Amino acid sequence: MAQPTAPDDPASSSDDASAPLHRRTQQAALIVVLLSVVAVDPVAAQENAVCSADNLPSMIEGFFQLTTALGIVGLVVVWQADSLLEMFTIDREQKERFKRHKRSAMKSAVILVVLGPLYTVAGSMMGLPLAECVNLVPW
Repeated sequence: MAQPTAPDDPASSSDDASAPLHRRTQQAALIVVLLSVVAVDPVAAQENAVCSADNLPSMIEGFFQLTTALGIVGLVVVWQADSLLEMFTIDREQKERFKRHKRSAMKSAVILVVLGPLYTVAGSMMGLPLAECVNLVPW
C-alpha cells in the first residue's frame, strides 16, 4: 500500500524543481552550439589575416626573438646574482633557496627557448595558420 505524499514533501518538490532546471540547461547548451556555429562560420571563411598583412609576420618574429633574448639575458643575470649571493651566504637553508631559485630560472628559460620551435613544428603539423607564415624559432 503506497503512502500518499503531501505537497510539502521535499522528494516530490525536488523532482518538480529539477525538470525546469534540466530543460533550461538543455536550452542553454543548444543556444551555445548554435551561436558557435554561426559565429565561427564567417571566421573560418576568411583568409589568414596574419599572413596576408604586410609586415605583421616579421613583427611577430622579431618580437618573439626579442623576448626570447631578454629571457635568456634575464636567466644569466639571475644565475650570476644567485651564485654571488650563494658564495657569501653561510646559512645552509638560504643556500638551498638560492639553488631552488636558480633551478626555477633555468626551467623558465628552457620553456621559453623550446616553446617557439615546438609551436612551429607542431603548428605546421596540425595546420595552424600562424605556424605557416611565422617562424618562431629564436635562432
